[in-house]
Amino acid sequence: MRGEALKGHLDLLLLAVLHRNPAHGYAVIEELRRLSGETFDLPEGTVYPALHRLERNGMIASRWSEESGRKRRIYELTPQGRKALEVYCDEWHRFADGVNSLLREVNVPCVA
Repeated sequence: MRGEALKGHLDLLLLAVLHRNPAHGYAVIEELRRLSGETFDLPEGTVYPALHRLERNGMIASRWSEESGRKRRIYELTPQGRKALEVYCDEWHRFADGVNSLLREVNVPCVA
């Protein structure tokens, strides 16, 4: 998938992954890849800055954890992040419905 197509949707995707369970950054990347059927195979240089930004904006919180002698930062949704996820989901559904409606109206064959 083109990187340009992700603009404006990365926060939704990251919050959705963290909605399931708190996770460290690399686990977020792996889960995003797995849950999307490998459609979203994002580099650390894209995901970690977004996680830090979401934390600065109060949507996620982090804590340090030590597993197998290795320190990892674990990210989890805050109440503000849960509310933001709801808003992002509503916006996504309106957007997707609008695109699908337009494509159906002009008889583009990619819409069922």
